[in-house]
Amino acid sequence: MVVSLTLLMLGALAAVLAPSLMARARWPEREPVVALWVWQCVVAAVLLSFGLSMTFSAAAAWQAVRGHVFAPAPHAVVEAYALGAYGPWSAVIAVLLALGGLWTAAMLVREVRRAQVRRRKRRTELLVRCPLMPGEEPGSGRLVVLEGERPDAWWLPGAAPQLVITTAALGRLKGRQLDAVLAHEQGHAQARHDWLLHCSGALATGFPQIPVFAAFRDEMHRLVELAADDVASRRFGRLTIALALVELNEDRGVFGPCPTPDAQVPLRVNRLLAPGDRLTAGRRLRLTAAAALVPVVPLLVAFVPGLSALG
Repeated sequence: MVVSLTLLMLGALAAVLAPSLMARARWPEREPVVALWVWQCVVAAVLLSFGLSMTFSAAAAWQAVRGHVFAPAPHAVVEAYALGAYGPWSAVIAVLLALGGLWTAAMLVREVRRAQVRRRKRRTELLVRCPLMPGEEPGSGRLVVLEGERPDAWWLPGAAPQLVITTAALGRLKGRQLDAVLAHEQGHAQARHDWLLHCSGALATGFPQIPVFAAFRDEMHRLVELAADDVASRRFGRLTIALALVELNEDRGVFGPCPTPDAQVPLRVNRLLAPGDRLTAGRRLRLTAAAALVPVVPLLVAFVPGLSALG
């Protein structure tokens, strides 16, 4: 079971080591978009390793699966993987990994459905608190002003996405701060950050014991906000979006000594007011290319025996 076990160990090793390696790095805060890409590549490599391990284990355990997997391959390629030498544990590994894959899909479906339910509930509440005027079509305006004493603003995704902002927030945001908040939320929508959050949440909920998935979820929540801050700051300046964050969150106690659910807000403000130097274009390119090669490693492990047999 050399190839299958190697892929399984490779996925497990990446799942354990990747969070600590990324935690020690200091560049993700300066380049959140690159960090998002690196995390996605690492998680893709872990999932790909487990998926390929399941495939080879199933091919070793059952002749029917082997016939489908190696149908067009010459006999020498099949012999190179020594599938007949696999022990009885191949079926157990294949079944466990297949169940893990089904569980992942179920968690993702549940996460998406929960998000849809929350979205419909918020739209219903929005219609109750801000009813349509005669002749007005639902979703006709991208900006909805809601009567409220608490300063708040959020992006409501969907077929007709809208930015919802309360009257209290309008009273606090000055000058171009409202435009900066709109640019921040549009940055989330354009990059489809909601899907990143769905996928990371599904993996972390389904497999809470696997370190890489829990870290993936936490980092996605943090990095998508940093990336959206950068989108807004490029258009309206770092000071503008930093002041907007302060105005929207000042009354929530996030700038006090006690930790709150929004504890990342002060860190985001500090980052905007005292930004670190960005990585050079060459280093960003190297990091992006290196991350893209990470999922290639399990593919090489899987295909090298067959390619060697052909050679």
